[in-house]
Amino acid sequence: MAENSDLLAFVRARLAEEEDIAREAGGDGWRTPAEAPGEVHDRTSGIAFVVRSRGYDRHIAFQDPARALRRIETTRVLLDEYEEIAALDTDRPAQDFTSGRAVGLGFVVRQMAAEHAGHPDYRVKWLPRFSHWGPSSPE
Repeated sequence: MAENSDLLAFVRARLAEEEDIAREAGGDGWRTPAEAPGEVHDRTSGIAFVVRSRGYDRHIAFQDPARALRRIETTRVLLDEYEEIAALDTDRPAQDFTSGRAVGLGFVVRQMAAEHAGHPDYRVKWLPRFSHWGPSSPE
């Protein structure tokens, strides 16, 4: 369980860092008005910044702080679900629904952690694992 607790703590810490960044950016929803190409506006219609390169403005606006905060909140719900059964996420899980749920959620949490594989606290042993799930093979 300690292994999975460390994994959860790592992902939660990355989410907290991202949340801080989004809040420092005002937490606002951004948009790109059609009449002002390259401009990214905040919720008050003020220009948050200008990006004259084609396509960057829309991409940046799509990644607005408000959207990031919503994604972080929904991700925390998933982490809470996993935390309840993380002890069942093992290399040799039982073949029941709860263990299968733990392994499935664990796979998702490991994928989230892998987004931050370049972080100094990331551990290679958190790479998503693939396990055979199903009836035992006859010997």
